[in-house]
Amino acid sequence: MTVASTPHDDLPPRLTRLTFHGPLSEARATGMVRRLAATRPSTVLDIGCGWGELMLRLLDALPQAQGLGVDLREEDLRRGRHNAKARGLTERVRFVRESAVGTRRGPADVVLCLGASQALGEGLGPALRELRRLVADGGRVLLGEGFWQRTPTEAELARMWPGASATDHHDLATLTDLAVAAGFRPEWIETASLAEWEEFESAYQADTEVWLAANPGHPLATETRARLDTHRAAWLTYRGVLGLTYLTLVPTTT
Repeated sequence: MTVASTPHDDLPPRLTRLTFHGPLSEARATGMVRRLAATRPSTVLDIGCGWGELMLRLLDALPQAQGLGVDLREEDLRRGRHNAKARGLTERVRFVRESAVGTRRGPADVVLCLGASQALGEGLGPALRELRRLVADGGRVLLGEGFWQRTPTEAELARMWPGASATDHHDLATLTDLAVAAGFRPEWIETASLAEWEEFESAYQADTEVWLAANPGHPLATETRARLDTHRAAWLTYRGVLGLTYLTLVPTTT
């Protein structure tokens, strides 16, 4: 029997063009995995993991390691579980739907927190202190965090996300100093390139843009068009203004 389609069956797939949920190239990810694997961790904790692509790659490189990803979006967690099964990692990784605020999931040898420090609570300083609590001595934290490449103007802030403020991010030097103050030394400091940003932001919307071009009369087209146009305008405004750094942090011992 053929089941009649509903008006929403033709919605686009979500984020299929993205490998990582952030501006991260294959080359940079390979280097990160190699550097983190060299410490021979046995446990990996991914805060705000999404579908946990970098964690899965790290587990691929470490046949004895166990991984745990924590996030609140079940759709992304399902994608992570599916990818783990396809790679034969089901016995070594779990994806758990829960808040990371005050989590007792640590300590772990490697803690990943890629664009997700807000999952640990309000403010970067407290989030960094939480990361120090969650990482084992001798381990590593890989933090992906936004920073201002230059101070945005008021006109630029008005075209970014709702309520955008110059206080939403620090500059890179201040951000790194906060990590040191929280009990880390920076082993590696790198920043996403403009090419990585463009790849990410284009892929973020590509599925929906193609769908909208083919379905301009769909009941959700007006809402979808407004969302796409708003996000694109914000991205093209913070392009070259908002950066993203990847800090590989070593916990100091007391």
